[in-house]
Amino acid sequence: MQYNKNPLTPHLQIYRWNITALLSITHRIVGVINFFAISFLCLFIILIIYNENNYEIFKIFFDSFIGKFFKIALYWSLNFHILNEIRHLFWDAGYGFDLKVSKITGMLTLIGSFALTIIIYFLGKNITL
Repeated sequence: MQYNKNPLTPHLQIYRWNITALLSITHRIVGVINFFAISFLCLFIILIIYNENNYEIFKIFFDSFIGKFFKIALYWSLNFHILNEIRHLFWDAGYGFDLKVSKITGMLTLIGSFALTIIIYFLGKNITL
């Protein structure tokens, strides 16, 4: 029996993450986060419908630092999820499997999600409820 000094599976010192794997993992995590965030927003709307005084409480929350962070994180997660879903739709149609195209579309997804988040935040900053 020959002894091979190479490991059977890649370990953390030699394994190099690629962008497709990172975006896939992030897409799944963001999907779960979006589920809970949208549930929270539905609860928020229901509470406002039943009692208008709750609006002031939520307004104070969303004007705080944590609330602004929550809004920006939600904007980014929704934008990332939508752009990555568009990428997956092209994959379902059979396009974009080339390694170079996959890396480019992955970077465009990341950059586009941050750019859309900034645009939406500054456009929505001037809108008051």
